[in-house]
Amino acid sequence: MSKILIVDDAAFMRMMIKEILSKNGFEVVGEASDGVQAIEKYKELNPDLVTMDITMPEMDGITALKEIRKLNPDSKIIMCSAMGQQAMVIDAIQAGAKDFIVKPFQADRVIEAVSKTLS
Repeated sequence: MSKILIVDDAAFMRMMIKEILSKNGFEVVGEASDGVQAIEKYKELNPDLVTMDITMPEMDGITALKEIRKLNPDSKIIMCSAMGQQAMVIDAIQAGAKDFIVKPFQADRVIEAVSKTLS
């Protein structure tokens, strides 16, 4: 079973993704609310995939993405963004993100992105 780390500063967003993933047979091994925690949890849990919010306090998702990619160039990270953050999404993809999903989350799109990235 694939282990997933969810990173978002909004607890209800983490809960929504966790519910979607759990219902579809994925194991959520951890959660983080900012980029600094994301890096710590990544080192600790070594997940197969990370869902990463872009806009967060302490350290934003793109910076955290770059740091995680330094730790593990093969890391699989899917960025999550609100509508209208296209420029940031492009930055994230260039920095090594595998895919992105737009908030509010649509369950089928989340599952499609996760499944595609893990395969």
